[in-house]
Amino acid sequence: MPDLKQEIQRRRTFAIISHPDAGKTTLTEKLLLYGGAIQQAGSVKGKATARHAVSDWMELEKQRGISITSSVMQFEYEGYCINILDTPGHQDFSEDTYRTLMAADSAVMVIDAAKGIEPQTRKLFKICAMRNIPIFTFINKLDREARSPYDLMEELETEFGIGTYPMNWPIGCGSDFNGVYDREQGRILAFNEFHRGQSKIQAIQCSLDDTETLDELIGEKLRGILTDDIELLDGAGYEFDIEQVRQGKLSPVFFGSALNNFGVEPFLEHFLKMTMPPLPRLSGEDVVDPFDPHFSAFVFKIQANMNKAHRDRIAFMRICSGKFERDKEYFHVQGGKALRLAQPQQLMADDRAIIDEAYAGDIIGVFDPGIFSIGDTLCDKAQRVIFEGIPTFAPEHFSAIERTDTMKRKQFEKGIEQIAQEGAIQIFHEPFTGVEEVIVGVVGVLQLEVLEYRLKNEYGVDIRRRDLSYEHVRWIVGDDVKPSDLNLTSDTKWVQDFKGRNLLLFTNPWNITWALEKNPGLELMEFSRN
Repeated sequence: MPDLKQEIQRRRTFAIISHPDAGKTTLTEKLLLYGGAIQQAGSVKGKATARHAVSDWMELEKQRGISITSSVMQFEYEGYCINILDTPGHQDFSEDTYRTLMAADSAVMVIDAAKGIEPQTRKLFKICAMRNIPIFTFINKLDREARSPYDLMEELETEFGIGTYPMNWPIGCGSDFNGVYDREQGRILAFNEFHRGQSKIQAIQCSLDDTETLDELIGEKLRGILTDDIELLDGAGYEFDIEQVRQGKLSPVFFGSALNNFGVEPFLEHFLKMTMPPLPRLSGEDVVDPFDPHFSAFVFKIQANMNKAHRDRIAFMRICSGKFERDKEYFHVQGGKALRLAQPQQLMADDRAIIDEAYAGDIIGVFDPGIFSIGDTLCDKAQRVIFEGIPTFAPEHFSAIERTDTMKRKQFEKGIEQIAQEGAIQIFHEPFTGVEEVIVGVVGVLQLEVLEYRLKNEYGVDIRRRDLSYEHVRWIVGDDVKPSDLNLTSDTKWVQDFKGRNLLLFTNPWNITWALEKNPGLELMEFSRN
């Protein structure tokens, strides 16, 4: 029997976040390559090979070359059990990324060396800062023309208010890119343009004092720049402090090229030493210790139809404490009853394997017959904990949709309801009108395209879509409020969500102010907790 403490101690669970096209999914694949989870790296857009990224499992992702939904991958590397959460970079899918970050203990932020910090990177960093989770920065695409590494670090420090500590340093960039220098171990990872990133690279041990070897490797000019840079960093840069890293106040920075595999292995090795095992979680005012033998977990994601052959729904759970055992009864807090989870799965994007056990820090998938919601808690029957719910973002774009084939009512309702339960969209209806149109609210308009695509391809339903002018939604606080009696502007709409809660849709902020002023005592909330 594996030792509980040892098993939890070796877990590392982190999310990879970035702006679109910064190279996040490519970095993920190279990490999997090192762990032996895949034998050859794919190409996200399918240019270099016919393969698609392992973590992009949805057909629409493969067509567009972007990550639309977060995916989970677990692999072993040098005694560590690693759980990677690959998240969508596009801002239209930021809600999925937010929920995924709730399940992570640390985050790897991927930045394009030519572009620096972009709007979505800024937003995701704020979410990490709210939870004080450690952030590791991978500055990518050094094999292309890039901004000065000093400018990039200064931007990180100014924008995010944290310190930076470069763990390695680039040797040139673009056509002059010669690799990276590992500051701690005094070694060079040398560039080879024919390598194409398909396997590991052997590092070359080389002291900065060994000018002859350095000149041979990178040339006299770059050797002079490198030695000056390292001297400046050692004298004027931040000092390395592991506690500051673990509190999210100092970000270790790694330079490299994920596509060409430069700087990836040093990043992984340093990262695993610096990150913590699973962190404690709050249950009300109580702290749930991950090493507590009692099992507890929360649902942070639900995904339907990952496998076309099964047409099932999978609830993704982050285990927060103890050990999960297959076929054992656990208590579903929100449902108020005991459940036996017979087919727990370990995931590699859309590939699955049934497992008998899992530990704190692990992400597992369980079959969901429609009873789980995002934010739900599961725990041992003897230990009633309840983790804080995950807030739902207020949608900013609204459309009315209806099916084109009147005979497909059941498929339409099932598809809309299942996709809404995943948290990708929010659905509303106008009560007491008898109108069959469904109002869909999304954080980003690309979600509407995904909805249309999935309804057609997964449920066989074509829809008509009519975009609406509403831009704001507010939940009405209190069950005693009768929305039909409220004094509202003519372009404000009363709707209900699929849980029967009352909401108001507004076209502009002025209408929100009107509603509050004309209805004394009315309370409105910008978001709801699942």
